[in-house]
Amino acid sequence: MVILVVEDEPLVRMFLSDLLDEAGFKVFEAVNADEAVSILQARLDVQAVVTDVEMPGSMNGFELARVVRERWPGVGLVVTSGRERPGPSDLPDDVAFLTKPYLPATVITLIRQLAMPQVVEAASTRVA
Repeated sequence: MVILVVEDEPLVRMFLSDLLDEAGFKVFEAVNADEAVSILQARLDVQAVVTDVEMPGSMNGFELARVVRERWPGVGLVVTSGRERPGPSDLPDDVAFLTKPYLPATVITLIRQLAMPQVVEAASTRVA
């Protein structure tokens, strides 16, 4: 599974990238949302994005999540922040939010869940 980590703090980005790499994911890094969009345009194999909320550039992590959902609807999203909390309209319904600091196992579990195919059973059409 290919993951894009979007984080402006170098040490946090390196820690998360190393963590995900050691868990068996292929990881790309971006320092802001603008760079993330460029990578997503060039790499059609990205399956999930883990992004911070506060970062420099034209978009924050909430805005990036909305852009990703609109342009790449199949890409899983995890948004993280140590200060900001999403309001009712900040994130699409299917986006996971993690408060920093989070346990490493939590982010790995969330991403693995995003990778699992979701099976939806058809409603029964039987009439009693």
